[in-house]
Amino acid sequence: MSAIPICSSAALVEGGDGVRFPVAMRDGQTVGFVVRFQGVPRGYLNRCAHVGIELDWQHGKFFDGSRLYLMCSTHGAIYAPDSGRCAGGPCRGQSLRVVAVEEHDDTIFWLPDQQVFAPQASTPPIS
Repeated sequence: MSAIPICSSAALVEGGDGVRFPVAMRDGQTVGFVVRFQGVPRGYLNRCAHVGIELDWQHGKFFDGSRLYLMCSTHGAIYAPDSGRCAGGPCRGQSLRVVAVEEHDDTIFWLPDQQVFAPQASTPPIS
């Protein structure tokens, strides 16, 4: 499957806001997100491993106050941004679903797979 552009590389600031993008799964359409951590773009499905709700407490706000963890706005589950593994809270032993991303030509792309794939062409992008 072909890489799908998400945003410009400049849109992702270290520990800053994430960029949301539409994805599809067998159970319907949902949202992925990408953040920059340790200089590398990291992509995940926007679903808390504890309870399958979106993580961001405001549109694109995924990091906690320390900017060291991704945090679920509902129950306070925290995840390591470099792996998606639960680092504390009610998500114990679980991980966020990784969405493969890559960066080249000053652009961030995501790579669909068998479980997370491109939504219908008529779906407007989520910013």
